[in-house]
Amino acid sequence: MLNSALVKDVLHQALSTGGDFSELFVENKRGESLLMRNGVLEEAVSGITYGCGLRIFNGGNCVYAYTNDTDRDSLLRLATQAAAAINKDGGGQVLDFDRKDVPNAHPIRIQHFDVDKKTKIDLLRTAHAAAMEHDSAVSQTTCGYASSVQNVLIANSEGLWAEDTRVRGRATIGAIASNANEKQTGGLNPGALAGFEFMESLNFADLGAEAARIAVTMLRADHCPAGTFPVIIDNGFGGVIFHEACGHSVEATGIVKGASEFAGKLGQKIAADCVNAVDDGTIQGAWGSINIDDEGMAGQKNVLIKDGILTSYLVDKLNGQKMRMAPTGSGRRESYRFAPTSRMTNTFICNGTHTTAEIISATEYGLYAAKMGGGSVNPATGEFNFAVLEGYMVRNGKIAEPVRGATLIGKGGDVLMNIDMIGNNLERAQGICGSVSGGVPTDVGQPMLRVKQMTVGGRS
Repeated sequence: MLNSALVKDVLHQALSTGGDFSELFVENKRGESLLMRNGVLEEAVSGITYGCGLRIFNGGNCVYAYTNDTDRDSLLRLATQAAAAINKDGGGQVLDFDRKDVPNAHPIRIQHFDVDKKTKIDLLRTAHAAAMEHDSAVSQTTCGYASSVQNVLIANSEGLWAEDTRVRGRATIGAIASNANEKQTGGLNPGALAGFEFMESLNFADLGAEAARIAVTMLRADHCPAGTFPVIIDNGFGGVIFHEACGHSVEATGIVKGASEFAGKLGQKIAADCVNAVDDGTIQGAWGSINIDDEGMAGQKNVLIKDGILTSYLVDKLNGQKMRMAPTGSGRRESYRFAPTSRMTNTFICNGTHTTAEIISATEYGLYAAKMGGGSVNPATGEFNFAVLEGYMVRNGKIAEPVRGATLIGKGGDVLMNIDMIGNNLERAQGICGSVSGGVPTDVGQPMLRVKQMTVGGRS
């Protein structure tokens, strides 16, 4: 990392043309990934990401520049060039640094890079073998392992100096089942803000078999009927709908522009009374958790919805100034190449009071979405469509035949208002969320819940 004298000079130069605030983000990240297809290792990649991002505020405007050349002359030149976009009298001052003690709430036991590649490859081969053995219809597997250690320094003109180390690891296990006419996929992607001990806690044979089971089940399923009827969405990756259709709509990035269905609705009812939802960056070892965000603020638990009432937005520093709201520890970025903005961490609907059996038995006819796939959403309106990766019909209060090709279509606000039962089996799943500040690790989640009426796209 850089010495404090150089950092202070860079921040001072960034304010030389009248900027109000300057910030330097320094990143040194080591990463490794392994990719296996059909039991054969095809890729083994490792590398270093290193560089600095410089941000300058001028009122509600922001200038951002970055470089991977961090010698003194280069950084001062970067600051001069970035500051040239601002031309006004006055400007901010650079205060003496107050070095922030950042407690590590996510200790690791085994560093990923201390484990030899053969051990990791053997885990992937175990998943591959279990998937292929599950059923003769399994025609292909893709198994991956990725880990990283990211060291960051965040320093700004207000005197902040904070350093942090983030260690993450993730497995990606996928299977394809096929016949003469088509293919279906299944997959699991567990990850954690943890060392290799997390990988040791996983049963890779079970992961491979489960990925294969999903693919084979959907291959042999009939097409889903289209219509409007109750939809039961299971836990874990079922939370991707809340994340995409609702979570993005409470990020200040869209709120400040009025490009969100929840803009101006703090304190108003936006969901059924049974709905409580949080974004919690403090969960120990969770994939989306943080010690500090990428603006140097401690991660925190933000209650987004309380008994159906919108209680909070996710706010970063710049948009917080525009909205006259305090930041919520939500300023995140993929790397030094991106300026931070408001982003989710671990976002989920909280446990309700119903059991799984109660929710299913109370549904005379509907769709049970066991696992969700990909989709698209317009955060400005909340309108979305999501594919159901694994689905079943519900008939006479019981889970019936599997169905494929189901798509859930709706609007985030409408879905929240139409939730009438929430289970007590909260589970989270891991993903990479993409937005204007790049891709960041996030958890999505919920208990099983029922939406009393929802549009389902299908073919029969």
